[in-house]
Amino acid sequence: MRRGDRALQGGFTMLVVLAALFILALGSQQVMAVASQQATREREALLQRVGEAYRSAIRSYYESSPGGVKQWPRALDDLLEDRRFVGTHRHLRELYSDPMVRAGTWGVVREPGGGITGVHSLSAGEPIRVVRDAQGVPARTYADWRFVYEPPGVVGVR
Repeated sequence: MRRGDRALQGGFTMLVVLAALFILALGSQQVMAVASQQATREREALLQRVGEAYRSAIRSYYESSPGGVKQWPRALDDLLEDRRFVGTHRHLRELYSDPMVRAGTWGVVREPGGGITGVHSLSAGEPIRVVRDAQGVPARTYADWRFVYEPPGVVGVR
């Protein structure tokens, strides 16, 4: 084999290696996109579960109000330890983090008197899953996913 033929073969091998790396990079990109979307879907499901837990805890707090006047919690901490009773009364085991922003802070929905009727995410991200509000309007961001307790027969809670 002559010297020029070896150089030509080495160049061809380099071209094949580069093409293989390019194809591998494209495949990896597709795998990462699918994995990222799956992680987002899992966080959406967690947001739904945690939001429902908050809604249920707010319902429990409101419905178990002592006396004849129903009261809303003033802070999310009130759901951990309800001081309206003599003994320890818990409506929620812990204050859960917002899975979309990965922080402990939530947006709160208040009734006109200042009590908390619900929570929502603070994320401005666009959801994969379509969730509609009470009027049937699809949520454009995770912040539009509102978990609000509306007592039967009470108008104007939001």
